[in-house]
Parts: sequence; structure tokens; C-alpha cells
Amino acid sequence: MITLGHYLALAAVLFCLSVAGIFINRKNVIVLLMCIELMLLSVNINFVAFSRFLGDVDGQIFVFFILTVAAAEAAIGLAILVTLFRNRRTINVAELDSLKG
Repeated sequence: MITLGHYLALAAVLFCLSVAGIFINRKNVIVLLMCIELMLLSVNINFVAFSRFLGDVDGQIFVFFILTVAAAEAAIGLAILVTLFRNRRTINVAELDSLKG
């Protein structure tokens, strides 16, 4: 039987992988955005797990709002990336140090 500890361990592993991805790969903006999304999903796993094991619906409502914000963040982030790539021909973070108009 799967317990609350299993879900928390899975969420902790996903969160640690996303933090490691952010610190290890600081060059590619797409990978950074993917790591942030993975971090949000690990938090969502925690909310759903606690909501299920406590018998409360509040955690699932929080997940709904977090997923909505994450979808908007992904859409805006990818739009900014497309614009940056069109103007600079790169998505390398080190080469995007001057953001003048």
C-alpha cells in the first residue's frame, strides 16, 4: 500500500532534481523554465497527497490555481524566449546580459 511518505519522498526527489537542474544548468533558458515547472509539480504532489490523506479538498483547490498560474507562466516565458531568439539568435543566459530596448 502506498502511504503519505511515498508521495512525500517522490515530491522531495522531484524538487531536489529541479533545484539541481537550476544550479547545474545556468545557460539554457528552456531548461531553467522546465526546472521551475518541475518544482511546481513537486509542490502540487505534496498538496494532493496531504489533501487525500487528510480528507480535505483545499489542497486540490490550491493545485488548480497553481496549475493555472504555471500554464500562464509557461506561455509568457515561451513568448519571451521566442522574442529573445528572434532578436539575439541565442537563448544562452550568459549572452543575454544586456537587455536594452
